[in-house]
Amino acid sequence: MHNYLDFEKPVADLEGQIIELKKLGGGGDGVDVSEEIQRLEKRSQDALIDLYKKLTPWQKTQVARHADRPHCLDYVNRMITDFTPLAGDRSFAEDYAVISGFGRFDGQPVAVIGQEKGSDTQTRLKHNFGMARPEGYRKAVRIMEMAERFGIPVLTLVDTAGAYPGIGAEERGQAEAIARSTETCLNLKVPLVAVVIGEGGSGGAIAIAAANRVLMLENAIYSVISPEAGASILWRDATRARDVAQAMKITAQDLKGFGIIDEIVPEPMGGAHRDPDGAIDVTADHVRKAFAELSGLDGEALLRERRQKFLAIGRNL
Repeated sequence: MHNYLDFEKPVADLEGQIIELKKLGGGGDGVDVSEEIQRLEKRSQDALIDLYKKLTPWQKTQVARHADRPHCLDYVNRMITDFTPLAGDRSFAEDYAVISGFGRFDGQPVAVIGQEKGSDTQTRLKHNFGMARPEGYRKAVRIMEMAERFGIPVLTLVDTAGAYPGIGAEERGQAEAIARSTETCLNLKVPLVAVVIGEGGSGGAIAIAAANRVLMLENAIYSVISPEAGASILWRDATRARDVAQAMKITAQDLKGFGIIDEIVPEPMGGAHRDPDGAIDVTADHVRKAFAELSGLDGEALLRERRQKFLAIGRNL
């Protein structure tokens, strides 16, 4: 069974009944429950479709944070061949929240930079829940500059609640590191495609997402601050995160309308966590299309197009 979110209870109940009936039917006592199973499977699928057709921004936030949702390393392992990770910022340390390196996408060289949240307690602690420190962003800058030097396109995978706000990170220049990484994105003379695969949190996300093409999964979120932090600031009450999520327009559908992202990547019904491989394959198709659109542009044209894209945000609202 899946890890169900609170709003998925009707589906959870139906799928629980299906599992019990399958156990009954496999008991060898000659009871035929196949018709009842088919009926419940149809009801379950219909209920899932009905739920996901009308998700609220807060429900999309829950889906974007789902523990079983595919993370950066899942995308790298399925999309990128011959991946060679590179570590360290050549200044202070390695940051495991940021995955970076070179590999091949469709047989062509590509630099990959992404934020990894981890999938269990041990890996979440190792990767600091995807919250990068300054050395992570300086590592990203190093990889981007290396990619530009050799004329290799860059793919970034965004999935972070935000940059790490700890004292040590601030002492080592977190704000400056984020700004330098954002600046490097904007000044690259190679194609840069960013995909928001889960959470796109504030400067921690834009630092690797100031791209020629910004793609966003259907149930991902992208915001200037997390709903909980926004509620704490506005009302000193994090439980009002639902209200902030609605007000901030953080969904892919809203952001596409504002021109902040370029394309919405559809997810399997019920979210990417229900079919991770299918979600990654569809994402790969959209990344392939984005790189194809950029392949004929020279360095100056890529630079000019990227800058104009970000300068145009909000002008037609």
